[in-house]
Amino acid sequence: MPELPEVETTRHGITPHIKGQIITKVIIRQAKLRWPIPQELKISAKNKIIEQITRRGKYLLIHLSEGHIIIHLGMSGHLQIVPQNTPHKKHDHVEIHTGNGCCLRYTDPRRFGCILWTTESPYLHPLISRLGPEPLSDNFFKDYLLTKSQNRKVAIKQFIMNSHIVVGVGNIYANEALFMSKIHPFRQASRISQKRYATLTENIKKVLTQAIKQGGTTLKDFTNADGKPGYFQQTLQVYGRGGKPCMVCDTILKEIYLGQRSTVYCPRCQH
Repeated sequence: MPELPEVETTRHGITPHIKGQIITKVIIRQAKLRWPIPQELKISAKNKIIEQITRRGKYLLIHLSEGHIIIHLGMSGHLQIVPQNTPHKKHDHVEIHTGNGCCLRYTDPRRFGCILWTTESPYLHPLISRLGPEPLSDNFFKDYLLTKSQNRKVAIKQFIMNSHIVVGVGNIYANEALFMSKIHPFRQASRISQKRYATLTENIKKVLTQAIKQGGTTLKDFTNADGKPGYFQQTLQVYGRGGKPCMVCDTILKEIYLGQRSTVYCPRCQH
């Protein structure tokens, strides 16, 4: 699943090609995604100017001169910028054509993403209005997690992956940040000290910032914005390394499932 760094990298990738451009056509080949794509999108978005592309959590928001397009990449979705005459393939579901000859193409084999339309502020949309703070913003400060964790008996890994607590800390980056912070992923959220939460907050910011700089972790279902496969592979310390020696102490890393997600940790370093 594309996580926050992949979505942010996509935003950076598509913005120079379509920002300031007029939408000349919207083609919907398959409307049955996670939620049906509203047919009004084809008419309502046409002839509107793309003023800005922003991100909220894992949602991309395309702000038009009138109205907004909300995009979530789901499990396997990606966006590409291609010439408008590029032949489409089986899983190319939506195209947004702009006046400069570009085509923003949405591809999603599993069809678990979404493309929605709203004339109101997208930040008031039910999918977005209750999201937690952005992890790289000032609203995610050192004592924030401590305050939110009071009386929370859930495991810390599930706690920081809850988008209502903080957005964008997906499975890969939760594993990495907890390892960097020497916190066991099963530890109860309410039983972590202020000092350790401050460290965890700093490491969440660090691992996401590094991932964005490197262009996002390479995932088999992800293709970058200009159509070139993959991004630079990060050096991950624990994710995907279950059964291998810890890079710090050489203890064999354990891999278990927590909330149906692969969880890798060092039984010696993390406690």
